[in-house]
Amino acid sequence: MQTETKPMKDLIQEKWNKRPLIISGPCSAETEEQVIETATRLAKTGKIDILRAGIWKPRTKPGLFEGIGVKGLPWLVQAKKITGLPITVEVATAKHVEDALSFGVDMLWVGARTTVNPFSVQEVADALRGVDVPVLIKNPINPDLELWSGGIERLQKAGLKQVGMIHRGFSNYGNTEYRNAPMWHLPIEMKRRFPEMLLICDPSHISGRRDILQSVSQKSIDLGFDGIMIESHIDPDNAWSDAKQQITPERLAEILDALTWRSETTDKQEFLTALATLREQINHVDDELLLLLSNRMKIADKIGQYKKDNNITILQTNRWNELLERAFKKGEGLGLSKEFVEKYYDAVHLESINHQNKIMNS
Repeated sequence: MQTETKPMKDLIQEKWNKRPLIISGPCSAETEEQVIETATRLAKTGKIDILRAGIWKPRTKPGLFEGIGVKGLPWLVQAKKITGLPITVEVATAKHVEDALSFGVDMLWVGARTTVNPFSVQEVADALRGVDVPVLIKNPINPDLELWSGGIERLQKAGLKQVGMIHRGFSNYGNTEYRNAPMWHLPIEMKRRFPEMLLICDPSHISGRRDILQSVSQKSIDLGFDGIMIESHIDPDNAWSDAKQQITPERLAEILDALTWRSETTDKQEFLTALATLREQINHVDDELLLLLSNRMKIADKIGQYKKDNNITILQTNRWNELLERAFKKGEGLGLSKEFVEKYYDAVHLESINHQNKIMNS
């Protein structure tokens, strides 16, 4: 099945620069037969750039399947030999790095449970010092962009030239729709901080179930992500880990075909002129909003002074609830979601409290 004749190093560089970059394979390597068949069926679709498989699996509770370990690496090597697909695995320790590189793994990724611990990321970074290999780093489990940024910087300071990001969602208490809440504004902020860096989405871990994989994938594409890492398995329902979120290689191909791939820009002058006009309108509206917010805070300052003069607390719960309910009704009629209105008013309310607090303590 292998048709690629160029050196693997050149192929990896080509894949790294490809948009969109598609990475797929089983959540866990289970048996040699499973790895080989998954890889073969993925290669047959002609849509996959890199083959992934979990060799070491950090699990939440002891007793769960924690990966096949080093003995799974030769299976991936054989899959690469048969299909020509480069291979990638997750690493969490220096020993993982050493073992993966000794078997010629082409790309590594750092998982969410590792990113959350700076000591672990530093251990991985130190083990990679002087090594020319692409490394992707997932967001930490908790929504902490400084940890994510810090992990990237540790890898870069170790001399790694090819570092990319994987957005796999964040743990969120009370979240029911997703396995890990996407919190799209956070990867968007990371893209702002690292505009030239590869950013791909892991819809499998965001979704936690296969029925919304396509919609989550499309959302990431619409936001300008550079690719997708999605889990596939020859028999998803009987997978040894994360069965509900895995799909067959053939179903993966169907999803990829159904997605609408978008480019970041175009050279069509009509589009560029129209977009520039609309963006200028947004600039004017934003200026007006900032002026209105400034005026609102001046009023809040006056209220703060009255409260101070009369020994009244800053927070007035009944007034806040009343204001929110009014805003929800008004926002609904204006086409604004309740979620947005709540977030907006929370931010405005906090700024108002900060203004009044300064008045109280001046």
